[in-house]
Amino acid sequence: MIERYRTQAMASIWNEDNRLRQWLRVEQMAAAAWAELGVIPREAADCILRYQRVDARKVREREAITRHDVAAFVQAVSEDLGEAGRYFHYGLTSYDVVDTALSLLLREAIDVLLAEVDRVRGLLRDRAWQFRDVVMVGRTHGMHAEPITFGLKLAVWFDEMGRHRDRLERAREVVSVGRLAGVVGTYGRVPPAVERYVCDRLGLRPAAISTQILQRDRHAEVMCTLAIMGGTIEKMATEIRLLQRTEVGEVQEPFTPGQKGSSAMPHKRNPVICERLCGLARLLRSYCHAALENMALWHERDISHSSVERVIFPDAFHLAHYALCKVGEVLAGMRVFPERMRANLDSSGGLIYSQAVMLALIDAGWSREAAYRKIQGLASRALEEGLKFADLVREDGEIANALSRQELEACFDPGEALRYVDEILERVGIVDHGGGGHGGQR
Repeated sequence: MIERYRTQAMASIWNEDNRLRQWLRVEQMAAAAWAELGVIPREAADCILRYQRVDARKVREREAITRHDVAAFVQAVSEDLGEAGRYFHYGLTSYDVVDTALSLLLREAIDVLLAEVDRVRGLLRDRAWQFRDVVMVGRTHGMHAEPITFGLKLAVWFDEMGRHRDRLERAREVVSVGRLAGVVGTYGRVPPAVERYVCDRLGLRPAAISTQILQRDRHAEVMCTLAIMGGTIEKMATEIRLLQRTEVGEVQEPFTPGQKGSSAMPHKRNPVICERLCGLARLLRSYCHAALENMALWHERDISHSSVERVIFPDAFHLAHYALCKVGEVLAGMRVFPERMRANLDSSGGLIYSQAVMLALIDAGWSREAAYRKIQGLASRALEEGLKFADLVREDGEIANALSRQELEACFDPGEALRYVDEILERVGIVDHGGGGHGGQR
């Protein structure tokens, strides 16, 4: 991953030293298992278990000759172990080590994402509660529809991020498996007892069946989970971008002291973080596609997946973590403009209450078709002649005969459309945590 989008938490996982460290853990547990079975000397296993750190430089030097990273790793460590080195990697094939260690790396990386998802959900929960009463216009097809609150918009995201947490947990479970079953998965040179021992010590489950590798549907599920989560991050970022447009002006992503929006136009405050998040979501989807392509390999395994995975796993987890951190930054620091939201709500001259008036007429005895035709006609006139829909409704004699003044005015009260907001928030788990009061009035 390029430096710009690296995170320290993921860099500590997806680096060469940690990868070799995990390979060594698998090898050490395998040596201990062989010693338990009485196949290799206990003294040799103890020597392997005491080995502390793989020299990455030495491995690279050996790989330049062997053109095989695991063979270079085995050679470098065996040389350091002396006589005990003859029992290092005993009975194993490369992907007994690589795939089992990869499961450890993926599990560790998923745990980092889970912690960040929890932080983002906490921000969404708090801000949804803060703005639960801030009225704004809901939009469908990009057009004014009916009133909502900004808190409801955030609550939708909160609920969706909860599903991503569930997906990450499932992906963690799916990939928390190991395999030490030999070159074609038959345990021909290593008994299942070694696999059980190693997986038990590493907190993994033995794969019920494998070929030379763990089947790549597991890894594809992990990558698809990251891509889907990226889709939600993109959705949030896109919405904030739309609400920040000059013509809308309801929300603004953080703009820090000294920041410049344009090298040419001093007035610009562009939603650059949100735009960046939308771009990174495209990359996450592309990595998901690559992982799906890796599922179909020749016979019991070919190596076409290996080069792909060296790129997509570290890059995707870096991007997913970076995106979560950045969307959290946006949510924590975004500016919200309730007055602008209310002005935009009122800018249609009451058109957004057309359904309320129509339903009131139906309740008063009109047929649905007659009520719809009447309200649509007034709405069209308001739009085409630049008049206020609410005024046209109040001035219409037929409507005045059907509805009392009180009944009519109730139709133009946004509170009527929002009376179940608190119930909706409670359903998704957003309640008062003692952190603040109302963000506005509805």
